[in-house]
Amino acid sequence: MRASARVQANVRRTLVSAGAAAAAAALLLTGCSSDPAESSKQGGQSGGKDRTTLTVGVFGAFGLQEAGLYDEYTAQNPGIRIEQTSIERNENYYPQLLTHLGTGSGLADIQAVEVNNIAEITATQADKLVDLAKAPGVDKAAYLPWKWAQGTASAAKGGATVGLGTDIGPQGICYRKDLFEAAGLPTDRTAVGALWAGDWNKYLETGKAYQAKAGEGKAFVDSASGVMAAVTGSSAQRFYDEQGKVAYKTNPAVRSAFDLASSFATEGLSAKHQQFTPAWDQGFANGTFATVSCPAWMLGYIQDKAGPAGKDKWDVAQAPKPSNWGGSFLVVPKAGKHAEEAAKLAAWLTAPAQQARLFEKRGSFPSASAAYQLPSVSGAKHEYFGGAPIGEIFARAAEGVPVTVLGPKDLVIAQNLADIGMLQVDQKGRTPQEGWDAAVKAIDNALDQ
Repeated sequence: MRASARVQANVRRTLVSAGAAAAAAALLLTGCSSDPAESSKQGGQSGGKDRTTLTVGVFGAFGLQEAGLYDEYTAQNPGIRIEQTSIERNENYYPQLLTHLGTGSGLADIQAVEVNNIAEITATQADKLVDLAKAPGVDKAAYLPWKWAQGTASAAKGGATVGLGTDIGPQGICYRKDLFEAAGLPTDRTAVGALWAGDWNKYLETGKAYQAKAGEGKAFVDSASGVMAAVTGSSAQRFYDEQGKVAYKTNPAVRSAFDLASSFATEGLSAKHQQFTPAWDQGFANGTFATVSCPAWMLGYIQDKAGPAGKDKWDVAQAPKPSNWGGSFLVVPKAGKHAEEAAKLAAWLTAPAQQARLFEKRGSFPSASAAYQLPSVSGAKHEYFGGAPIGEIFARAAEGVPVTVLGPKDLVIAQNLADIGMLQVDQKGRTPQEGWDAAVKAIDNALDQ
C-alpha cells in the first residue's frame, strides 16, 4: 500500500467496491459473521487424477468460493477441479495481470477484473481474451445493457465481449430517520425519495431545509466528495468522450457535478469527512451526518460501523438519479491451458441463478437483470434498515443506470477530483474554482506520466 493517506483511502475504496465490502454486506443478508479472509490459494473439490483443474485468479474476498459456487459447479461437473488464487489488494493484483497478459504466461484460466480497469482491458487486451458472448449458456439479454457494454471492446478493437459482469454497485441514499424527524422532514422511505426525485439539485435543497433545523454537529451529508461521485456516476458521459479521448475538462456534466458537490461544502451541509477513514467510520457510530450516497454493498459497511445502536435508525431511499459505484468482471485469457472449459465456468458463475445466490450469501448485487425476478433478490429485505426492500430499491436503480463511456484512467481522474479538488473545498475552505484548478493540475500531471 502506498504511503499517502489519501491514496490509502482510495485503495481501500477500490477494493471495497469490488469484493471486500461484499463480505461486510453479507452481515445484512445472512445475519452472521463474514467468512475469514481468503488464503493465497484455495481449491474446489479435490481428488481424482483425471480431473481438469481450472484456475481462477481474483483479488480480495471475491465471494465466489465463499458462496459455495465452486463446490456446486464441481459437483455438477465431476471432471472439473477448481483452484483459486487470491491477491488481497487490486492495486497489487492488476499490474501483475497486465504483465502476464503481455507475456502470455503466468495466467489463471479465469481472471477477475475490477470495473475501474475494464476499459483499459477492453481497449488494449481484447485480442488476448476469449469472446465470452459465444460461451455456452451466455444470453446477452439476461444482463444489464450498460454492464454488458462495459465488458465489450469497441468495434475498432473487434467488438468482442471479453468480460462477463459479476456484481455492480447501484446507489441509493442511506439516511438517519431520527435526524430527519428532528429536522421536521419525512422519515418514510418513499416520501424521502420523493423529496429529491429526478434532480440532484433537489437533494441540495433538502439539505438546506434539514440544516436549518438540525442540531449542532448533525450535518446533512458525510462529505462533498461522496456527493460528487454519485452525481458523476449518474452521467452517461464523464471523463472520456465517445472517441476515447480525455474530456473531463470540457464535459459540462463533470464541472456541474463538481460545483454542485462544492455547494454542500460552502453551504455548511457537509461533515467534511474523507470516506473510508477512521473519522468517517466514527461518524456512522456517532450519527454526525444524516445521509450518505450508498451502493448496495455499503449497507453492510454501515451496519458494521454504526453498530447495534443504529438499527432501525438508518433506512435507504431511492437516489435522485440512478447511479453506480463498483463492480467486477470475469475474463478468460486465450493463453490459458483450458480456455474452452474456463469459458463455460465463467458463463456459469455469472449466470442469473448464480448471481442471485452470490447476492443472498455475500451481498453482491447482480449485474444480470434476469436475476431480479428471482425470489432471493426480488423479496430481499434488510432488517437493520427497517426492513427496507433492498432487492426492489437497488434493482430499480440498476435498471436506470445509463450506458457510461469508460476510459482507462477513470480512477486517476476521479481520485484527483475528490482527494485533491473537492478536499480543498470541503476541508480547507478553498473556493470551488481553486479546488477545480488544483484537481486539473494534478490530473494533467498524472496523465502525462
